[in-house]
Amino acid sequence: MKIIITDCDHKDINIETKVLNTAGIDFELKQCHSEEDLINQCKDADAFIVQYAKITKKVMDALPKLKFIVRYGVGVDTIDIEEATKHNIQVCNVPDYGMNEVADHAIALMMAMTRKIVLMNDFTKHKNWDYAHSIPIHRACNQTVGVIGLGRIGRNFATKAHALGYNIIGYDPYFKPSDETNFITIKNLSDLIQEADIISLHIPADGNKDLFNKDTFKKMKNNAILINVARGGIINENDLYDALVSGEIAGAAIDCVVTEPMPTDNKLFTLDNYIATPHMAWYSEEAAQELKRKVAEECVSFLQENIVHYPINHLK
Repeated sequence: MKIIITDCDHKDINIETKVLNTAGIDFELKQCHSEEDLINQCKDADAFIVQYAKITKKVMDALPKLKFIVRYGVGVDTIDIEEATKHNIQVCNVPDYGMNEVADHAIALMMAMTRKIVLMNDFTKHKNWDYAHSIPIHRACNQTVGVIGLGRIGRNFATKAHALGYNIIGYDPYFKPSDETNFITIKNLSDLIQEADIISLHIPADGNKDLFNKDTFKKMKNNAILINVARGGIINENDLYDALVSGEIAGAAIDCVVTEPMPTDNKLFTLDNYIATPHMAWYSEEAAQELKRKVAEECVSFLQENIVHYPINHLK
């Protein structure tokens, strides 16, 4: 059995090495950036640990030994899941390694926007000591937070926002209420968009491309703030720029964008009511270590016991 780490930009793979060596499984680290790289360099792999490499039908057709793929992270949009299932290849991710971090980051962005921390930091340092520039700011208990997507991270975020005093409404067609989430008032998507003062996105990009566009922004409150710690592509960025400039919405705090890295000359960066972070919501030292350990452990579990903990597809 052999594992290939198709690509990885981490400073080291010490944690993965320890787990795989303990299990007695051979592995190699590659830096494959194309289909041809994967096909030419990974012919003997039984399993892949993937960061950014795109695992397509062409790749799977050329690698008949491949039976398992696990991705560093939550999203699996770089893997053709339908083709993997046809090829009898088990695909997994690690959905829970950074859920506290992502929820915390969304909370931080929300508070930074609603309390106008970034705006006033710059104003105070470079212009004037005058809180009046921040007017208006409103109490948490007078604001409604709309949470779109109530999976692990969405529920985590909602719980923390509720503890801060915000009123919570949510949308998720797959959500099952419980005693722990009875503080969430479930709404349809249209009503949530119209009622929320703050909207936080916790949904995949797949099936939600340009969900927030010029028509969506017209339905939102003029004082509304949009937060995205999920995936790029859910928000149409040109339409977002227009909505922020025109005052159609009050602000946006964004961790994920369509093109990453985002070019420094992007027009959104010129706006005071736009906060950007570089796809870092997942990150803490502890989360990074947990992710590395879990991808390696998932490989070992599949190869040695045919057991997986985080299946994306289900094989016959």
